[in-house]
Amino acid sequence: MNVLVTIFTVLIFPLNSSLFFLGDWVQGKEKEADASVFENRKMELKVNRDEKFSLESVLPMTQFQPVRKEKKDDLILSDAHASVILDAGSGTILQYQNGKERRQIASLTKMMTAVLVMERIKDLDEIVTIDENSVYVEGTKIGCPRSGYCISLRMKVGEKISVRNLLKAMLMNSANDAATALGIHIGGDMEKFVEIMNKRAKELGLYDTNFCTPSGLELDGRENECYSSAYDIGRVAVHSLKFDEMWKIFKLPSNTIIKSADEKYEHIILNTDEIVEEVPNFLGGKTGFTPLAGRSLLVAVQNPTKEHTIVCVLLDDPYRWQDIKTMINWTFDSYSWQ
Repeated sequence: MNVLVTIFTVLIFPLNSSLFFLGDWVQGKEKEADASVFENRKMELKVNRDEKFSLESVLPMTQFQPVRKEKKDDLILSDAHASVILDAGSGTILQYQNGKERRQIASLTKMMTAVLVMERIKDLDEIVTIDENSVYVEGTKIGCPRSGYCISLRMKVGEKISVRNLLKAMLMNSANDAATALGIHIGGDMEKFVEIMNKRAKELGLYDTNFCTPSGLELDGRENECYSSAYDIGRVAVHSLKFDEMWKIFKLPSNTIIKSADEKYEHIILNTDEIVEEVPNFLGGKTGFTPLAGRSLLVAVQNPTKEHTIVCVLLDDPYRWQDIKTMINWTFDSYSWQ
């Protein structure tokens, strides 16, 4: 039996130096964790082994690999339905909890909309004309940081506004009208843009994703068709890190003012990110909420030396702000890059 264990360890462990759980697994210590934790560990191994290399097509791979420090416990987030932590430089999964489970992700969808804006629109000062589909979309809007709560003018039908300002409203304040307007501007109509979103998702190897709208709002009666996973949307975020202009927006302060192209209309934009000034080396983050999706959060953070970046994703976690800090602290306490 000991011979078999040794052979298994030698053959499997080199697959990924960050697969910290294998040492405990072959020693039979998996009984200390419940079955769901062990299943997540096995899935983490499978995803790292089978899919890590597909990340090379979208990530600027580095020579550094995250290595788990000795005697560091696993991170289990009991309030999150799904979570994942990715090392942006190597594509390695550092934490995984139901990471490939298909779930509604609400406004985290806007990460893909933003990626398509950056990939397809060369000049962010390009002008967009606002139509009725954008103005009358449900939920958070420009000027209304929460549904039913407005602090400044909403957009008007026929208003002309830059892509840059719409991007600010979409990423900072999660404005659904801004996301819809950008989608229609790129695709011609919302349905065509959704086709573009899903085609791009397939190109990026997102196997557990199907987008329904540019904003992340679910379609009435078709909610189950709108989904992604913590792992997939985390990969979208990693891919987006190449777009510096996009990530600068995440850190803009609340009460930022955006104007229409003719400066006739002014809109006040709040920042939904509560930890933008609390976490050292914070690059940015995106919030998400619908009653079906629950409260979700995605952030990107650099390590203390600013040499390495991680992306953390939480899906359906009522304590997302506290738990995301736990994820960040646990990662930099548990890993070194070598």
